Amino acid sequence: MSDLRIQSRTTKIFSRLLGYGTITATAALLFFFLIYPVGIIISKAFLSPTGFTLEYFRLLFANNVQTTGIWNSLLIGLGTTFFATLVSFPLAIISARYEFRGKGILSALLLLPMVMPPFVGAIGIQRFFARFGSVNIFLLEHNIISDPIEWLSNDNLIWAVIFLEVLHLYPILYLNLSSAFANIDPSLEEMAQTLGASKFRRYWNIVWPLARPGYFAGAIVVFIWSLTDLGTPLLVGFHNAMPVHIFNLVTDINENPIGYALVFFVVLLTVSFFLTSKLFVSGKKYEMLSRGHVSGASKQASFRAKFLIYPMVFGTIFLALIPHITVLITSLGDSWFMTALPEKYTLKYYGMVFEQDISAIGLKNSLIFASLSTILDLILGVLIAFVVTRKMIPLGGLLDAIVMVPLALPGIVLAFGYVITYSDTFLDPLHNPIPLLVIAYAIRRLPYMVRSATAGLQQVSSSLEEASESFGASKWHTLRRITLPLVTANLIAGGLLCFSYAILDVSDSLILAMKDRFYPITKAIYVLYLEQGSGEFVASALGMIAMIILTVSILGASAILGKKMGELFRT
Repeated sequence: MSDLRIQSRTTKIFSRLLGYGTITATAALLFFFLIYPVGIIISKAFLSPTGFTLEYFRLLFANNVQTTGIWNSLLIGLGTTFFATLVSFPLAIISARYEFRGKGILSALLLLPMVMPPFVGAIGIQRFFARFGSVNIFLLEHNIISDPIEWLSNDNLIWAVIFLEVLHLYPILYLNLSSAFANIDPSLEEMAQTLGASKFRRYWNIVWPLARPGYFAGAIVVFIWSLTDLGTPLLVGFHNAMPVHIFNLVTDINENPIGYALVFFVVLLTVSFFLTSKLFVSGKKYEMLSRGHVSGASKQASFRAKFLIYPMVFGTIFLALIPHITVLITSLGDSWFMTALPEKYTLKYYGMVFEQDISAIGLKNSLIFASLSTILDLILGVLIAFVVTRKMIPLGGLLDAIVMVPLALPGIVLAFGYVITYSDTFLDPLHNPIPLLVIAYAIRRLPYMVRSATAGLQQVSSSLEEASESFGASKWHTLRRITLPLVTANLIAGGLLCFSYAILDVSDSLILAMKDRFYPITKAIYVLYLEQGSGEFVASALGMIAMIILTVSILGASAILGKKMGELFRT
């Protein structure tokens, strides 16, 4: 009896140490590398050498270039969310409600745009849609047009950015909506149908309201992501946007302090939209007696339905792969001048990736930085998920909510905050940005790992752990030999996502990596793209290599998690 009491007491002590230790470590990490840097930006936005001031905001909104950049970024965010909704909504209905030949393969292909950020796709778009790019040359050669079309004129650049953002981000909405539609009890629609409701009315009054939580969870991620994306407008050549202005202000922040006001305004915008979406959803009831995937909501598509499904799915895949195809052709092209396509093809630029210092260093650095950040996410994510799901301490719910905060804060804000906060310290990114890059990658991807690990642990009965401990196994032994092996698939999926998105992180990499020996892959692509001669082709080859790494990671995670993958992209 005494042995059982000792074991029970030891278990309680271990649980408390693990629980409160995890909270302490997480709180410290988030304080010093999330709350504190953002707090410094906010304080500097309102403080001048003489005290409290609103002068920086007056200067910001009195500057036509800055205000136009704000409106442009809002248009990009809203436009991307709107068009991504138009693309993803019918695709999600098809995925959730219909079975048809090749559905698995086509569903995987619909996720392919996630493997190449629009930052890389912009390289190919520039090559193909320039004034004398491939598209115009083809049209001129076939006498379809008499003068080149200004696809990428100053007036059209913003739409080029939106186009690229939509093609990259619609899978996030597609995953969330597919999951939401699949979980809707089909008996609700059947009852409405028996009462004479039309199909449109059933979707408008039943399906759409019940799918709103999933939609808004994905839509806010798409909006914030496109609003604050730095790489796409930078490479497309659309420089009058908030992220590009912030990027340019980093180097002369001491001479031009309106950068503080601009970054604070970005924080205010993103947090406001995030909270608004939460309030909009939280005030309504969405409970159902059963869920769609249990009741078998999907049905075999009829011939008429297939006649609509296949063109829609194949058309979306074709459009979504345009940036990928253009980058692939650019990476292989040789003797390519004033012709629609290269006169011949070569693999020499792939060889140059490993021969040139910038590209080789970028690839090596990204693999190292992303691996370190993924290990950090794995350790901390498992601990947080274990504490939350096993209710080891009373503050587990609060811990889970705090960990999700990085999803609502753009990378460009954190990167800007790190430069301001840690300059002239041992973490100064000018001297060695590696610690800050690894931490930035880890913090921004930690929610993915926590969500993935939590999903796995929720499916593992705690009775298995209790049985192990009843036979004398320690809590640590049980965690290591029982719990973790049962959630290995979820941890692999979460790790793949963390690694893949860290590999092609743009904002943190472009801002924090200031010396070439520390360049990650995205900074190397950007620098190579700006070089004359073969730089554009080597940058494309490097982008394709990164895309291959990302493809394996994303498709691997998708195969493991299936429709639950959409849960990882919810704020």
